[in-house]
Amino acid sequence: MDLVPALREPLKKVLGPATAKVMAENLGLHTVGDLLHHYPRRYEERGQLTHLADLPMDEHVTVVAQVADARLHTFASSRAPRGKGQRLEVTITDGSGRLQLVFFGNGVHKPHKELLPGTRAMFSGKVSVFNRRLQLAHPAYELLDKDAEDGDEAVESWAGSLIPIYPATAKLESWKIGKAVQTVLPSVQEAVDPLPGSLREGRGLVELPEALVKIHRPATKADIADARARLKWDEAFVLQVALARRRYADTQLPAVPRRPLADGLLTAFDARLPFTLTEGQQRVSAEIFTDLATSHPMHRLLQGEVGSGKTMVALRAMLAVVDAGGQAAMLAPTEVLAQQHHRSVTEMMGELAEGGMLGGSEHGTKVVLLTGSMGAAARRQALLDIVTGEAGIVIGTHALIEDKVQFHDLGLVVVDEQHRFGVEQRDALRGKGKQPPHLLVMTATPIPRTVAMTVFGDLETSVLDQLPAGRSPIATHVVPAADKPHFLARAWERVREEAEKGHQAYVVCPRIGDEDESAAEKKATEGDKRPPLAVLDIADQLARGPLQGLKVEVLHGRMHPDDKDAVMRRFAAGETDVLVATTVIEVGVNVPNATAMVIMDADRFGVSQLHQLRGRVGRGSAPGLCLLVSEMPEASPARQRLNAVASTLDGFELSRIDLEQRREGDVLGQAQSGARTSLRVLEVIEDEEIIAQAREEATALVEADPELQRLPGLRTALEALLDEEREQYLEKG
Repeated sequence: MDLVPALREPLKKVLGPATAKVMAENLGLHTVGDLLHHYPRRYEERGQLTHLADLPMDEHVTVVAQVADARLHTFASSRAPRGKGQRLEVTITDGSGRLQLVFFGNGVHKPHKELLPGTRAMFSGKVSVFNRRLQLAHPAYELLDKDAEDGDEAVESWAGSLIPIYPATAKLESWKIGKAVQTVLPSVQEAVDPLPGSLREGRGLVELPEALVKIHRPATKADIADARARLKWDEAFVLQVALARRRYADTQLPAVPRRPLADGLLTAFDARLPFTLTEGQQRVSAEIFTDLATSHPMHRLLQGEVGSGKTMVALRAMLAVVDAGGQAAMLAPTEVLAQQHHRSVTEMMGELAEGGMLGGSEHGTKVVLLTGSMGAAARRQALLDIVTGEAGIVIGTHALIEDKVQFHDLGLVVVDEQHRFGVEQRDALRGKGKQPPHLLVMTATPIPRTVAMTVFGDLETSVLDQLPAGRSPIATHVVPAADKPHFLARAWERVREEAEKGHQAYVVCPRIGDEDESAAEKKATEGDKRPPLAVLDIADQLARGPLQGLKVEVLHGRMHPDDKDAVMRRFAAGETDVLVATTVIEVGVNVPNATAMVIMDADRFGVSQLHQLRGRVGRGSAPGLCLLVSEMPEASPARQRLNAVASTLDGFELSRIDLEQRREGDVLGQAQSGARTSLRVLEVIEDEEIIAQAREEATALVEADPELQRLPGLRTALEALLDEEREQYLEKG
């Protein structure tokens, strides 16, 4: 929110080129405003010591501690002058633990004089292990003692009783960032407030300059709380205003209202359904039909677990549009999925999908599939059916977006698994309508309400949270392979038992196994004894060992598309007993006969991903079984994550756990990089109330003043947020 020239001043002018270069390269900070919005991660109290007991390995840390002991060792060294080398070992303590500091060679003289027992200082370096003890080698340090000779006044001036600890790097310690902040802090008086005065006063929030001073130089903990409360509101509000403006702009676009006929295609379809829709399906359908009947484009996100009946809801929306004289297109991320949608839609519609053909229904329409691998003749016919309007429903991959594809009257676009589609693709498809078509986005990934409001904030959200009747529950168990190897042997017995009953099973592995071993080793996380288990190895071991005699096949992302399709077809047809695969099956084919899934190295997958994978089994009338195999010890966070997955089938609950356990800043995932750069104090899960209130305030404000004429400060803050990267992030919806 670098709102005026003083805050737009480049750091190299203020701090000098050397410091500015390190800040730009390592922390992405370029202007005075950027530095003022680089907030402390936490605060140390002068009277308190940090927790040395739980320092993270291999991370760059800053600690405040007291020297307990310092010893200088001399040792024989051929490389040192006069054949003698020196090593200074300093032990620091904070009451919770001890940590060893090591200095070598010429680097020992200054610390040997300064780091005497009883001295307090800030130490900064990378945590490593030597002789099974934690240590910092050659840490940078800054003395905090009153009687320290040099540098103390500078420390005193920027560190009050609460010492701010900044997100830092090896090249730039926290206290150097603190001193740089001290230099630019007077500029905060120039900051123009993005929050409307009435909103700020109504919520008792401090003014922006005061918040910036308090977050960087708090006198008390209450100062920090005031500052964070205010800055969270800034982030939530500016983001929600940006999204509200997108929604407002969408309401200004024209669209053809699409209302189903009283007794047309939709009525005929509903009449032939062998079951009644769930309450959730009826509710969500009503929301969609209301949107379709308006004269501006619908933009709706439909969330529902795997198997909650999203396809049924989407199909009814498509039929309503066909009834109203338009065409509907459904985009799937892969050919396999497009083919599956085409099969299930034509099966559900029966003779209604044979419009214009002998034996077809009078209400019927044509359902056409368009994918990249179709033969020339079939493709020509499909394109003809699309351009003449003969095909009311078109299902395909991104091949639908190519220039050659012309629609007669595109009224609705349904996008399956939105996060796999680029913005440009969605907009290209949107441009194929005479007027912008209505848009329905479907996802099986449960998204907590706050994330939906933040990431998909320009879409209205509908949630299907009931499973249709006839779906079987899935029993999930953790298999601790290291502690109890006989549990793993039993897991393979269970797979064999399912196969003997005529059912099928998936075995999922994190790695393919055809890459060179050095790459696999690199993938092995620090402290691991081995690389992740691989599809090709496991398939081989199973076929020769515990699953001998069963038909075992492999599936992974680097196979040729035709080979992948052939494997999936054989599995769907029941010709294969066990499919050993990578996560390519995560969004995949519906095989109701698959009842068991074994996930190897399950701790290497995210909570939501495990839930997504598990949704592949138990899709028929037989109960599903999911076994999570892990060698992680019982007390580890990884095992707790797996226990959480085993304990509930509620995807929303799990996605919440997933986000709470992920590292700060990673909440919105790689794809939403813009959000990561713009959210510094706002925590998407914990600050649900602020986000919801900010959304309400932003919506009302934009409706009253779409151009933000009366709020120049907010307009400038928006411009800062919407640089190119973040603009793209906001397009994610």
